[in-house]
Amino acid sequence: MKSLKERILDLKKEKNVVILAHYYQEADIQDIADYVGDSLGLSQEAAKTDADIILFAGVHFMAETAKILNPTKKVILPDLKAGCSLAESCPPEAFKKFTEAHPDHIVITYVNCSAEIKALSDIVCTSSNAVKIVESVPKDTPIIFAPDKNLGRYIINKTGRDMLLWDGSCVVHEAFSLDKLIELYKQHPDSKIIAHPESETHILETASYIGSTSGMIDFVKTNPGTKFIVATEAGILHKMQQEVPDKILIPAPAKENNTCACSECGYMKMNTLQKVYDCLLNETPEITVPEHIRKKALIPIERMLELSK
Repeated sequence: MKSLKERILDLKKEKNVVILAHYYQEADIQDIADYVGDSLGLSQEAAKTDADIILFAGVHFMAETAKILNPTKKVILPDLKAGCSLAESCPPEAFKKFTEAHPDHIVITYVNCSAEIKALSDIVCTSSNAVKIVESVPKDTPIIFAPDKNLGRYIINKTGRDMLLWDGSCVVHEAFSLDKLIELYKQHPDSKIIAHPESETHILETASYIGSTSGMIDFVKTNPGTKFIVATEAGILHKMQQEVPDKILIPAPAKENNTCACSECGYMKMNTLQKVYDCLLNETPEITVPEHIRKKALIPIERMLELSK
């Protein structure tokens, strides 16, 4: 009898499906994906695919972005409940009132938000291109940045821009313990700390490198160092270790001990290999975005993709 992976690959070929997976997915899912990447890379892949069906192994907002870019293709997500704490921290009605109270501001939103929030935006960004996107806005134009206040603060520090921040955050990137991180570093003084800009400022201040998930992988590949403490969702370690098999990677410790004493996204881990197979077999759950929202949300996403070339 064929293995689950083999059956998935058979169905993928039979139905002309592309499987896009985020770095935070479990290792088995990353291994059967056509493309594994961060939010920017995944958006770019979704924009150019010629597959009939896009299976998005990630969370809801990512699959929504793929649907916004591909209205005629079927987009499916292994678990419809795979949400995002950051996206949920920005309810559309409240955000609409917030933007209406500041009508002279350009609205830049991090891709980790719902289609409704993107539809209220002027430009979308990812952690890979956020600084570049903010710097593309004339200096005398005021900016609203949402929903991640930590990423917003990081961009303010990098660019010197005074931005109005929405008070949202990601529970995964706020879960790192500074005390435990310092203790871990004392045990490995020859290591370099690398961090995602969604992390809190006190964590970022310890880092030798701050960047997106793909940026962190590139840094580890090119840096002469041999040991790294990695402050982002632990799923990244799988692909990162494949890229640097001879280097030592240590997950940054979380405040609360969970299964790995690191920080994991429960939403990302809701997708399993079995759910990927069931999703492919039944072509559900399917992601839909109302056309009036899709058209509005497409504009800021296309602006981002154009600026990211």
